[in-house]
Amino acid sequence: MQAKNPNMNKNTRNVLVLVVVLLLAAVFMVNGNQKEKTDNVSISKVSEQVTAGEVEKIQVEGDKVTVTLKDDKAPKQIAYKETSANLKDYGIDSAKVTIEPKPVDQSGTQWLDIALTVIPLVLIVGLFFFMTRQAQGGNNQAMSFGKSRARLFGADKKSVMFKDIAGSEEAKQELTEVVEFLKFPKKFEALGAKIPKGVLMIGSPGTGKTMMARAVAGEADVPFFSISGSEFVEMFVGVGASRVRDLFSKAKKNAPCIIFIDEIDAVGRRRGSGTGGGHDEREQTLNQILVEMDGFEQGTNVIVMAATNRPDVLDPALRRPGRFDRQVTMGLPERRDRLAILEVHLKAKPTAKDLKLESLAKKTAGMSGADLANVANEAAILAARADRKQIINKDLDDAFEKVAIGPERKSSVMTDYEKKLTAYHEGGHALVGHVLEHADPIHKVTIVSRGNTGGVTWSLPTEDRSYQSLAEFHDRLAQALGGRLAEEIVYGPEHVTTGASSDIRTATSIARDMVVKYGFSESLPNQFLAGDDNSILLDRDFASTKSYSEETAKTIDHEVGKILKTATERSRAVLVKNRKYLDALAEALLKEETLDETRVNEVLKGATMPKTT
Repeated sequence: MQAKNPNMNKNTRNVLVLVVVLLLAAVFMVNGNQKEKTDNVSISKVSEQVTAGEVEKIQVEGDKVTVTLKDDKAPKQIAYKETSANLKDYGIDSAKVTIEPKPVDQSGTQWLDIALTVIPLVLIVGLFFFMTRQAQGGNNQAMSFGKSRARLFGADKKSVMFKDIAGSEEAKQELTEVVEFLKFPKKFEALGAKIPKGVLMIGSPGTGKTMMARAVAGEADVPFFSISGSEFVEMFVGVGASRVRDLFSKAKKNAPCIIFIDEIDAVGRRRGSGTGGGHDEREQTLNQILVEMDGFEQGTNVIVMAATNRPDVLDPALRRPGRFDRQVTMGLPERRDRLAILEVHLKAKPTAKDLKLESLAKKTAGMSGADLANVANEAAILAARADRKQIINKDLDDAFEKVAIGPERKSSVMTDYEKKLTAYHEGGHALVGHVLEHADPIHKVTIVSRGNTGGVTWSLPTEDRSYQSLAEFHDRLAQALGGRLAEEIVYGPEHVTTGASSDIRTATSIARDMVVKYGFSESLPNQFLAGDDNSILLDRDFASTKSYSEETAKTIDHEVGKILKTATERSRAVLVKNRKYLDALAEALLKEETLDETRVNEVLKGATMPKTT
């Protein structure tokens, strides 16, 4: 953004003030002599008044005749005559009235003429000055169009350190060497080691890539230039490359320093995609980044850090050694890291002494650092809404559920029939998930609407997992179909509803992934058939190319159907075998609306696996 010139603003104000003063002066000069109240009459009436002896005196000023009557309360009268005529020509006898000739006052006319001459001139000069200033501003803006918009974070900003970031110990250890390179470059140069040109931060959204980059700058105590990948590209060709050159020029002047490019995939996508050709602005910007990172100039002590959650679309030239020498993966936090993150975000908030953060960290598997920060913030909001001075366990639990599955919609009105159907639907999910060995334990069941759902059956894993077995997939499918099958068993096949549409979509997606991605198929074992996921032009599912024949496609469809049929039979067998527990769970839901893990286990105590599954 271009800085405003205070001198220009002051000059503009002066010109405007001068114009206003001149206009007011002209108005006062023109109207200055019209303050006294007068009446306009004809010259013939003045003659009649003189004959009748009503006039005390008459002043003659050119063609203007001012009449003063003998009546003190009567206002003066103004009449006009021919300039060359005298009062005798109108029958006014000078013997009957005192006539005082008065020289014509030309000062008002002169000032008016001057005002009418000067004011337009001042307005023209002011307009010219304004247009000149605008032209200069536009020229300055045009000259700065190719300048970098990177924001510099230095001593004026509060530094972020590694100790301020909970978890991610492996990433910190990897980046500690980068800090050493920046603080003691000669130590490594003495041994012939080259300072790494770039560090690519890879991770899911919310895992703290940007914060980690700022921590590297804070630890090394060097300037930190931050810019988004999308800020390079404009509609004009060449602007992006110009901004890249300007950014690296500024960085070299402040070396040693760090350049951080967030969402680098905005300009770093694979070239040769067929969009725009060689003159494509994005490709020119990428080419300039490649040249600046590994050109002829060496030893600049400028490290480029970049973040992306889509490393698969980056151009190979960016990821080769000499450009981004190091790639640091920022994964989702594990349980101990989640606990540390929660402690950091709750540190500055008033909390009760009996908070069960261990329990919350266990339940939040799969959440990123940003999600956990949101949970802590929502807990503070809920505590304030309840007029509490401290955050308690209930606030944390409610905040976690709100973030994970959406807020409760208690205003949503269901009929008694819909409420009972929802109770059986959610009860079907819960019963199948409770009985099957490899399904995740039931955390909570509710028929209170949350988000876009009429009810929720919530299962949580007991521990963090990196892999899933075939048995776990089969149990997940059976549990997903348990809601639709419970409706069918209780109300009949002709009365099933659309409430299971999301469950069916999820089950079908899992079954297809089992066949085409994981090789969990009897007819197509140990084969990857998901197609080419390297497309960067369109949506991947639409643009991916098939690497198999139509016959294989039919086999895939057959296998998906067979897996879903098996899951349906297993789920139905569990529900039929334990019908009385399904009724009991539905009855408890209708009465209490929400059941936690302990209550679910109490109601379903005694439910068993059928022998056929």
